[in-house]
Amino acid sequence: MRYFERKKARIEIIPMIDIMFFLLVFFIMITLRMIPSVGLATSLPDSATATSLPRPKVLVALDSEGIITVGGRTLSAVQLTALLQGRDPAHVVVTIEGAKQASVQSLMAVMDACRVAGVTHIGLAARRHG
Repeated sequence: MRYFERKKARIEIIPMIDIMFFLLVFFIMITLRMIPSVGLATSLPDSATATSLPRPKVLVALDSEGIITVGGRTLSAVQLTALLQGRDPAHVVVTIEGAKQASVQSLMAVMDACRVAGVTHIGLAARRHG
């Protein structure tokens, strides 16, 4: 009687591999989507002659009190110089995102810190006016 014969159990691994690859792709896509959305809300100054800049490797935010923020961390001018010197200063593109109310002296302090580090590609972020 073949009716009572025992069949050997098999574990199908192919569907499990498919699910694991799907989860891997899903988490990679979510991670890549979340990275650019991190930042600070600032009120950029207006400019009638604003042009498109290359994508910055370092985005420096300067608020109205003169506080320097890079990647969510508050830094001093000396720490900003050290951070930029840790990278290849000749190929680093820095964009300064200064608030409308930021003083010119604070802006110059950030630019001086970049220049002391050896960075030559410095841009100022602005919102196109009109």
